Amino acid sequence: MDDDDLPRRRDDVLAALTKQSLDPLSIEELDDRVAVLEAEIARTKNHKAAAGGFKANAEALFRKG
Repeated sequence: MDDDDLPRRRDDVLAALTKQSLDPLSIEELDDRVAVLEAEIARTKNHKAAAGGFKANAEALFRKG
């Protein structure tokens, strides 16, 4: 079985990101990277909040019955 056939772990991208060397990046590239990461953090937090709200709504619905 090839490694390509195995399911990818969700943290593979994050692990690869944290292993990247920042040395070759310019100040502008580092600023861009920070901006993209901050936007991704905001997107992730928004998704988490929405998922939590959905779960709470579902739990409330089933408690009423």
